[in-house]
Formats: sequence, structure tokens, C-alpha cells
Amino acid sequence: MPDGTRLNKYLASCAVGSRRACDELIQAGRVEVNGSPCSHLATRIQAGDHVKVDGRRVAPREVTIVAFHKPRGYVCSREDELGRDTIYTLLPGTLHALHHVGRLDRDSEGLLILTNDGDLSQRLMHPSKSVEKEYLVTANQAFGNAHLDQFLEGVYTESGKLRAKAIERLSARRIRVVLDHGAKRQIRLMFETMGYTVTKLLRVRIGQLWLGDLEPGHWAVLTPPEVTMLLGTAAPAKKRSSPPATRKKSS
Repeated sequence: MPDGTRLNKYLASCAVGSRRACDELIQAGRVEVNGSPCSHLATRIQAGDHVKVDGRRVAPREVTIVAFHKPRGYVCSREDELGRDTIYTLLPGTLHALHHVGRLDRDSEGLLILTNDGDLSQRLMHPSKSVEKEYLVTANQAFGNAHLDQFLEGVYTESGKLRAKAIERLSARRIRVVLDHGAKRQIRLMFETMGYTVTKLLRVRIGQLWLGDLEPGHWAVLTPPEVTMLLGTAAPAKKRSSPPATRKKSS
């Protein structure tokens, strides 16, 4: 087995970006190894090597993966041109370097992942991985059974044909929806196209990791077993097991 770490993986561990994005940086000649430009994707980094991107030294960072219960009324960005509250105003400064994986719109709430691991972000977001996301959705009126079947078969919206992987009625106006490919505002678009208005949208699961008892505005550093659940490679567990010390309430 070759020694060292492949260059794109090393750069991803430095929070430069996903492996694909790092490949583009390498091919563009923006990476130096031990003082020399390096455009070879197969280059492997050994202990003691010096790596720069755009003239700036980079080094692996400690990977941090956080589960955050996004409350309603906050946007997923560091700054907002309209002056709206952002999720980063709820997080301590030590977590501001983390980027959010995907989004929940301002009126949606629930489980959101933040990390500095670009490779993990790519795995969670890439369509080929089909990572499931589960939502509890409340509408302004009762659902017709035929419409529930239509959500599974596919709804033609302004963004194309969108469908749910699974759907379950919980009450007259409340349903459980599972997606494995997410378009922007997919659930709201599907419901609006069918004549419904979403009054509440709560994401309760990503992969096999559940929101559980994490309160709105609180966050928790994920343990290795929870990261495995997040990637959908472990049995689901609805109750989180993190010790109280890892749970923080945003101030």
C-alpha cells in the first residue's frame, strides 16, 4: 500500500474543500508541495511535507462535526444582506468556521449538520449517495389520499418532477415525508403545486441520525458512532446518547 496521504485527501483534511474541489485547485496549479508547484493528482503527502494553497500554508485541522437544532426564523448563512438573523448568531465563535451541510429555509426547523470536513459534506450531499432525510410536515388543510399517492409518484413543479421516497399520514393535516434526493425547497414546492400551504416543516433525521431530544438552538458534537449513523451505515437510534457535557445551549 502506498505511503502517505493522497494530496486531495490531505487538502480536504485542511478544510480547503471537498476532494473534488481540491482536485480542481491542484490541476489549476494553485498548490505547492515543499516549495514547488504541484499539479499531479497522484501526489502523496508524507510526514514533514509543507503544503501551500495560493501561497498560504495549510495543515490538517481537527475534524469537528456538530448536530444543531435550527429554530424557525433563522437563515443558513454567515451574513444576510436583508439583515435577517442567521444560525451563526446562535452558535459560539468557536464554531463559526464550520460550514452548514445543505440548508433549511428560514421558516423550516430541525436537524442541521455543521462541519469543517469537506469530504463528509460531499458524501452527505452528493446525489449518488442517496442519503435519506426525514421530515414532519403540517399543512393548512387535510390531505386527500390521492394527493399522498401523487407525492410518491411524482409532482410536476417549476423545478421539474419531484417525488418523495416515502410518505405516511400521521393525522388529517400532518404527514411524515422521506426524501433521498433533495431539490431546493422541494417539500414546499410539491405541496404548493398540489394546493397546500406548509405551516410547519421539521427535519427529524439525516441518514440514520435522529434529532431526538436536542432542543431548538442547542448543538452537540457528534461521537464516532453518531457520525456512522449520519452516513446511514448504522441502525437508526431515535434517542441520542451524548453526555450532557457535549450538549450546549447557544447564547
